[in-house]
Amino acid sequence: MRYVDEFRDAEKARALSARIASLCEPGRHYKFMEVCGGHTHTIYKHGLEDYLPETIELVHGPGCPVCVIPMGRVDDSIYIARQPDVLMTSFGDMMRVPGGNGSFFDSNAEGTNIKMVYSPLDSLKIARQNPDQRVVFMAIGFETTAPSTAMTILRAAAEGLENFSVFCNHVTIIPAIKAILDSPDLRLDGFIGPGHVSTVIGCRPYEFITTDYHKPIVVAGFEPLDILQSIYMLMLQLSEGRCEVENQYSRVVPWDGNLVALKAITETMELRPYFEWRGLGFISQSAMQVKEKYARFDAERIFNMPGLRVADPKACQCGEVLKGVLKPWECKVFGTACTPETPIGTCMVSPEGACAAYYNFGRFTRQRVKEATAVATTEASKV
Repeated sequence: MRYVDEFRDAEKARALSARIASLCEPGRHYKFMEVCGGHTHTIYKHGLEDYLPETIELVHGPGCPVCVIPMGRVDDSIYIARQPDVLMTSFGDMMRVPGGNGSFFDSNAEGTNIKMVYSPLDSLKIARQNPDQRVVFMAIGFETTAPSTAMTILRAAAEGLENFSVFCNHVTIIPAIKAILDSPDLRLDGFIGPGHVSTVIGCRPYEFITTDYHKPIVVAGFEPLDILQSIYMLMLQLSEGRCEVENQYSRVVPWDGNLVALKAITETMELRPYFEWRGLGFISQSAMQVKEKYARFDAERIFNMPGLRVADPKACQCGEVLKGVLKPWECKVFGTACTPETPIGTCMVSPEGACAAYYNFGRFTRQRVKEATAVATTEASKV
């Protein structure tokens, strides 16, 4: 297939739906986690749950890079931005993420200088153009975006650009999946593996899921037919008694990953002993930091960081949503106090956040479910 329309063919979707339904065992309930927030948005934007039997439930995982950043790290960023002669840069989806003292936009209203950029190379350009300012890039994301940060550090070193640094918040997907598997709150039958991360790390790192936890995983693309085919591949594995790592997204994801990107990460970064994740708490060796060799580009070494820890708002249940324990509409403030315009939690802010997906695409589905439940309850009371 060459064109995007071919990945959204309704007839093919219905054919896959029928094949998935044929593999369902009577009386069995299946629960699959789509790790990546991009998959969640595709599922709800295109109504894929309507193509699946009621016995198959999809739950979302912690694969949204903005959503897992704890509030304390946002406050640390604002602390850096308030230092003399500092110009901080950030991806756009971080600008509205709430910290304990407001968002980047709120901080700018109080006098800081935090600019939105599209890549860390934009930050490097700003540093070249403003030699009298210390330009700090707020680096976030999984292994997907870490190579661009790594390459930017290498370029800054090659140019001798000493007024550029990185506040590194890159996290790694494997420890997060392991934390989910070790959690007693959730029983899963398999995983729809993250496509973007896998373009960098490949498929091999997921083998522990099949060998240690005996759960199948299929790395999936982001179009509707990609996800339906991945669910079919998971169901086929379960039906045949297999437990393997499979690559549905082979047109993009190499089995061993992107070796050039991995080399750049290895050259400039190393694993932290531990890192705090929103909703998941502290997870050992789950994030990256700049190596000592490139300490002059590490904002955490340059500035005297307060290392703040800030508790999430009591009303916000982003943690449970990120772990797949709650659906977003089960949160008490979803769609009322917490909306994309007035977000309380990170899951409502990010374009990959589960709450944003449900709010933008899933509210009508929820309404239909509520109406059907109400009708069923009424009918049952008449019996």
